[in-house]
Amino acid sequence: MRKIDYFLLILLIINVSIFSFVMAIERSAYDLDYYMDSYEKNGVFEVTHKSHQELEKLSKTIIAVLKGNSDVSELSPYFSSKEISHMRDVQNLFSIAKTLKFISAVSGLIIIFYYLRRDKSKIMGKYLGIGLSFNYIFLIILGVLVKINFNKYFIVFHKLFFNNDLWLLNPKTDLLIQIMPEVFFVDIVTKILLRFVLYILFGQLVGYIFYKKGKYNIPHYVSPKKY
Repeated sequence: MRKIDYFLLILLIINVSIFSFVMAIERSAYDLDYYMDSYEKNGVFEVTHKSHQELEKLSKTIIAVLKGNSDVSELSPYFSSKEISHMRDVQNLFSIAKTLKFISAVSGLIIIFYYLRRDKSKIMGKYLGIGLSFNYIFLIILGVLVKINFNKYFIVFHKLFFNNDLWLLNPKTDLLIQIMPEVFFVDIVTKILLRFVLYILFGQLVGYIFYKKGKYNIPHYVSPKKY
């Protein structure tokens, strides 16, 4: 196999992994039902003294902000200036993740079409299926860290991705940390990891289909010639 093939196949595996991980994060973070179920489970209504309707409206606004569909200032009726500034930082992270997802999707599709046009789907499918398996090592390590000491690595995450201390909120006075206590993040990280596993399994299934296509020399679609 040529060096260019090694490079492209590794890049494809990385692209699919990034795309799948960001998708898992977005699907979990944009899940309104999860927010409302979490509030009920963690007694948030009692702690905040806010109604179901109030917290549902707030959650919809948070999701819109994370999606980039609303300005962070729309959270001003609920949050302090410190909380709003932190949410702006979070929104920027989601914006970067969305850009990475787009780049990985486009780059991945280009590589896939490159191999399909050269009737090399077998080699692509084989290495895609095998390569994506390395994500399970990442998942096991992350799962162990979360299980051992979630709070420690939650702090490490914030120090890595935020260059300020705006994320250090007071659970007695700040609504953001009241509606999203530690258990909220433990559960959502679990959901993200489970979704990531499903997306990786789907990617491996696609790889298997490509492998079989190449193994049995199933031709790719060619548009009919016009006479």
